[in-house]
Amino acid sequence: MALKSTIYKATLQIADMDRPLYADHALTLALHPSETEERLLVRLLAFALNMPKDTDRGALQFARGLSDADEPDLWQHDLSGQLVQGIEVGQPDERRLSKACARAEHVVIYCYGSAADVWWAGIRNKLTRLGNLTVWQIPAEQAQALARLATRSMQWQLTVQDGHVWLSSDDRSLELRPHKLMGPDR
Repeated sequence: MALKSTIYKATLQIADMDRPLYADHALTLALHPSETEERLLVRLLAFALNMPKDTDRGALQFARGLSDADEPDLWQHDLSGQLVQGIEVGQPDERRLSKACARAEHVVIYCYGSAADVWWAGIRNKLTRLGNLTVWQIPAEQAQALARLATRSMQWQLTVQDGHVWLSSDDRSLELRPHKLMGPDR
């Protein structure tokens, strides 16, 4: 018998002063049986940080990710079906990233966890030819603190300013500082 996904609900209030973007979202997320809450919340954070200012080129959506090896964790398609943006969470291999960069206008990775530095050291030189790739690292202790905010029903207020992310949920708050490892400025 196959294990079922666990459903999480999230209400996001985003105030991104760096772009400027102000938005509210009510989301339903599925925690895949093989996924951790840490990874789930990094996916949610990636959604908030990559939300387009408008939907002229399509909306950012959660894809099947772990359930389908050919899909990223999040994606944005324009009205013609062209993949505008693909977002991966974790430590994908070079082949997967090359394939993603060939399909999408822009690909973003959010690596996290204690093994992220080792993964980056091993793959960094192989990715230099991928000009449409941006790699962000969420420090391990920050990703673990993010995971501690997980509840089945979440209400987040997320503020971004000068590259810092402040997240508050109920009576808890957290400051995150994603570190850009590679990528164009946009």
